[in-house]
Amino acid sequence: MNATTRLHALGQRLWLDNITRDLLDDGRLQRYCAELSVSGLTSNPTIFEQAIRNTGAYDETIRRAAAAGKAGEAIFLDLDLADLRRAAAVFRPIHAASGGVDGLVSLEVSPLLADDAAATVAEAKRLYAQAQCANLLIKIPGTPAGVLAIEETIFAGVPVNVTLLFSREHYVAAADAYWRGIRRRVAAGLDPRVNSVASLFISRWDHALSGTLPSELNNRLGLAVAGQTYAAYRTRQTSAEWRRLADAGARPQRLLWASTGTKDPRLPESYYAEALAAPDTIDTLPEKTLLALAAPGAQDTALRVMPEDGGDAERVLADCARAGVDRAALAARLQRDGAQAFSRSWSGLLAEIAAKSGQADA
Repeated sequence: MNATTRLHALGQRLWLDNITRDLLDDGRLQRYCAELSVSGLTSNPTIFEQAIRNTGAYDETIRRAAAAGKAGEAIFLDLDLADLRRAAAVFRPIHAASGGVDGLVSLEVSPLLADDAAATVAEAKRLYAQAQCANLLIKIPGTPAGVLAIEETIFAGVPVNVTLLFSREHYVAAADAYWRGIRRRVAAGLDPRVNSVASLFISRWDHALSGTLPSELNNRLGLAVAGQTYAAYRTRQTSAEWRRLADAGARPQRLLWASTGTKDPRLPESYYAEALAAPDTIDTLPEKTLLALAAPGAQDTALRVMPEDGGDAERVLADCARAGVDRAALAARLQRDGAQAFSRSWSGLLAEIAAKSGQADA
């Protein structure tokens, strides 16, 4: 039994952090679903920019859309929705069998709206209505403005993947927003079954501090933040407030591990994925990380389940603080940098679409 199958049996769901037309056309996504327990999919503007820039898979579609009078974001949305609907169709049996809680794909709100709560809510509603896809999540960043948008979007009945969370405090703010939206739906007599996941980014912590910490703390901060956040997640799941919402029919907002590929070449590709084994969570894996988990050698690796209390997370965090790490400041910087990187990729993919459609400025 490979590691992906064992993680699925543990209660962790594995989603692929990638979408390209080639992945859909050559049957790899169907194979990953059937053989490697992949049961959902996420993407982001950086992944899509690279797919458009580095392959010719989208060129003809872009040219046809431009000839029909479309441009910019309208063309991108056509491309994105076409791929996401195909991926959603692959996962639809899982979605049905899980009662609607798994087999999900994600569509991003423009990262240019990250600091505008009202515009984010309006765009989330528009995208969800246009997609007409039952197993779709709308990605909203967990920025201060995004947290306001999450509550309103959930209240509107639109499923949300909260992205760009970097700390326990970021997670709690997003989780509170989800609960507020659900409470308002219950009070209004609306169906409280609105899906949401909260995506905590892991490896970017260690990449940001590469070479600055004592050797014994290298590549440990990201996992410590994950352990601390997992403890908060478990505590919320057993709280009286959650029991009241669950009794009203609400679904839990699941914790999702993001940025789980390794950025340090000295680490094995599956380093974070193996350490993040935890029931009732989701791990989004880059394709290379998924294949590393499924490799023959990984079958013999003992599955170490994360402790519900976070294990040694607090001790590692305290050691990092003594080494000079201001965790709150770094979390804020990582979130800000992540939002800016997605905005650059968004602008880059629109420029690439313009170039391929013959609409770029001379």
